[in-house]
Amino acid sequence: MRPREYATLGAADLAASVRSGQASAREIAEAALARVDTLGPRYNAFTAVTRERALRDAAAVDAARARGEALPPLAGVPFAVKNLFDVAGLTTLAGAAIERDRPPATADATVVARLAKAGAVLVGALNMEEYAYGFVTENAHYGAVRNPHDESRVAGGSSGGSSAALAAGIVPLTLGSDTNGSIRVPAALCGVCGLKPTYGRLSRQGAALFASSLDHVGPMTRSVTDLVLAYDAMQGADAADIACAQRDVEPARPALGLGIDGLRIGVADGYFHDHAGDQSRAALDIAAKALGAERRVTLPDVERARAAGFIITASEGAELHLADLRTRAAEFDFATRDRFLAGAMIPASWYIDAQRFRAWFRARMHAVFAGVDVIVAAATPVPATPIGATAFDLHGKAMPPRTHLGLLTHAFAFAGLPVATVPIDGPGLPLGVQLVAAPWREDVALRAARALEIAGVSHARVAAGALERGTPPPS
Repeated sequence: MRPREYATLGAADLAASVRSGQASAREIAEAALARVDTLGPRYNAFTAVTRERALRDAAAVDAARARGEALPPLAGVPFAVKNLFDVAGLTTLAGAAIERDRPPATADATVVARLAKAGAVLVGALNMEEYAYGFVTENAHYGAVRNPHDESRVAGGSSGGSSAALAAGIVPLTLGSDTNGSIRVPAALCGVCGLKPTYGRLSRQGAALFASSLDHVGPMTRSVTDLVLAYDAMQGADAADIACAQRDVEPARPALGLGIDGLRIGVADGYFHDHAGDQSRAALDIAAKALGAERRVTLPDVERARAAGFIITASEGAELHLADLRTRAAEFDFATRDRFLAGAMIPASWYIDAQRFRAWFRARMHAVFAGVDVIVAAATPVPATPIGATAFDLHGKAMPPRTHLGLLTHAFAFAGLPVATVPIDGPGLPLGVQLVAAPWREDVALRAARALEIAGVSHARVAAGALERGTPPPS
């Protein structure tokens, strides 16, 4: 399979080609590795390549097919993971220089192992913000991840490598993490799809935590169908993660065929309108019209929720890294270090008050779903900002990108709600919308996301430049 042909196919398509014998898993793995070699450095998306493992796992898939065995749903599908997930044999960097000193992981993180069990083939680990603290992935140690749609701009963060690898057609599936928006922001800015599940839905065992009471993990892909395949493969309780709960729910896959008939869809207004730029508002209007959303939803105390989320994030992150802050502060990315140091000085009473407010806010957010099934909101206030930019303009106010590209994502993570993010077609750089559902109703958010694809207003595409540059010259 040629790298260019491979780049345009999604996870479901590649798995089907392996099952049918149109392509071998090894051919697909080699095509993926060729694009890692060609484009990984260009966009600075990868920090490690698991070449030997990829070829070994692909050979195992081909051997199973040769024996006539039924293949799992992601058989032969290449994937890569944010480098905060444990991968056996690799040191888990979490975007930090300090972590280089740690020994390699001895086992895969639970979600990585579950994808591998489903037949997916791991090809590498991906660049990210240090300790997942920021929305731009301009990493002082490993360099900035470049957006494949415009290499002068950020890919978003903190899962910047995860979104760039998809937009460049290097892999059709990646894993990211989301504490305050770190799946949804880069997905929107790179024009791909992402799912932040309900807090506690997917195991975080083997993932380097940032703020334990807020951390989520989830898949990123170039289609909603592929999101569903990956999400279903990773589900299930895990005793190694006390937050990972078992729920009696149907897999998301059957829900995709149900459309949105009967779903009550509302558009977030108030804070979410005020903090979206003109381009983001236009993208939201397209999505709302396609979904037939006529209701308006005003969410309670969103600015207080964002402030409380900052207190919890900084406090929990600082506590986790306190020993290194005391003895190795100079080795942190300065932008991360200063915020962790500030977090270490937050009074305990502030943290307790923030968590108390969070319980109230979560209950109020849950009550909103008595009147709607899905809330639609813009994913970012503006498109991707230039690498190195210190501010973007939002209705006449200067906003720092590292912290404020997530203006519209914090509240939904604070409440632990499931959110699917998809791109919306339009001129210029990519933009996306969030589709938010009640707790444990990922299937509803994904139905709405799929409806936007069916309506023809949402397409996650490989960046044109990445297709051309990823094609090796004739031999």
